[in-house]
Amino acid sequence: MPTYYITTLNFAIPFFITLIAIEIFFSKVYNKDYVIRGMDTLSSLCSGLTNIVKDVLGLTVIIVSYSYMVENLAIFNIESSLWVYVIAFFGIDFAGYWVHRINHSINYFWNHHIIHHSSEEFNLACALRQSISNFFSISFIFLIPTALIGVPAEVVGVLAPLHLFAQYWYHTRLIGRLGFLEYIIVTPSHHRVHHAINKEYLDKNLSQVFIIWDKLFGTFQEELEAVPPVYGVKRPLRSWNPIKINFSHLFLLIRDAWRTTNFIDKMKIWFMPTGWRPEDVEKKYPVKTIDSVYDYKKYYPNLSKELQIWSWYQFVVVFAFIMYFINNLHIISFSDAILLTVFIFLCIYSLTSLMDKEKASLVVEFIKLLFGFLLLVYTDNFYELGKLIPVYKIIISSYLIISFLVVGYFNRYELEKQN
Repeated sequence: MPTYYITTLNFAIPFFITLIAIEIFFSKVYNKDYVIRGMDTLSSLCSGLTNIVKDVLGLTVIIVSYSYMVENLAIFNIESSLWVYVIAFFGIDFAGYWVHRINHSINYFWNHHIIHHSSEEFNLACALRQSISNFFSISFIFLIPTALIGVPAEVVGVLAPLHLFAQYWYHTRLIGRLGFLEYIIVTPSHHRVHHAINKEYLDKNLSQVFIIWDKLFGTFQEELEAVPPVYGVKRPLRSWNPIKINFSHLFLLIRDAWRTTNFIDKMKIWFMPTGWRPEDVEKKYPVKTIDSVYDYKKYYPNLSKELQIWSWYQFVVVFAFIMYFINNLHIISFSDAILLTVFIFLCIYSLTSLMDKEKASLVVEFIKLLFGFLLLVYTDNFYELGKLIPVYKIIISSYLIISFLVVGYFNRYELEKQN
């Protein structure tokens, strides 16, 4: 992972969290109708952490690298300049539109994107719901025009994360229409439409920075005053667990492919339009779908104040682990990094399944306890931490034991309550 990306994350992460805090402040002080639900926000933050870990490990397979395409396909040989950066940014945005459109259009690829639409709210935090299930990238197909022009790979490498971060700000309901900018860039109004499940809005406004692509390719829809957006996905997931959400659609496809008696359907289910299911499976194993978006009751289990406080505490601990992880990745072996990633994912899975009031949270917490001790004994993942805090093993061990006992307590007393 390039050093500049880690540096960018060190600035971007606190910046994003600060903006979320500002949005929460303004919603409470100036717009009390704009409710930001704590556990939904926490679920979004946890999703963002899983994506960071996956990204810094580089676990996405790139079928054809952009640098390879430039070296072998470029018609021109151009040097870096302001105009090259402008062309590259438009090229990345063009590719982003089409990848986004495919994610919405084809059954298999929807699994790459479902996490981003899984929140039943629309706020800055939900922008952090990014995929960990996109095992290979198809962006290279739509970057071919940029490669043909000869835009250097290092320019694309620098702009790609900036292009992603530029999509953050418009995930809010606090900002209304923005005048002439509505004709040029993606605005909060445009993106509210995109995240809505109203039939008028479904699969519209797929652009990422410049709204021109939707207008050119027929996927633009203006936000209508008479049609307030309702957010989420048509097949409600009803979970705070980002790891489960990331693979929910994939597991459904696997089950449907296994259950159908039609061999052709076993093959074509992966490439059919999003939501398509074999006829025999759909009849025998129906999946709950939201028919009337305005009558749907949002997912929000009844959690005690104590459990909510504990959940935020656990998030702070996991966040500390991840910041240590990304800033010491350069001195951690790849195998040890994978083990630490498994531990972090166990932390998040346990935390969010407890938020879902699932008894499996205690089982996962026990696995996390054992795995954490194994990390302390058999790996050097925390070597740098030991230089700063000599008693780090005692601190982490105490955390693991106390965490298991507290989760056990909540499993015994909290999960008995009705949702």
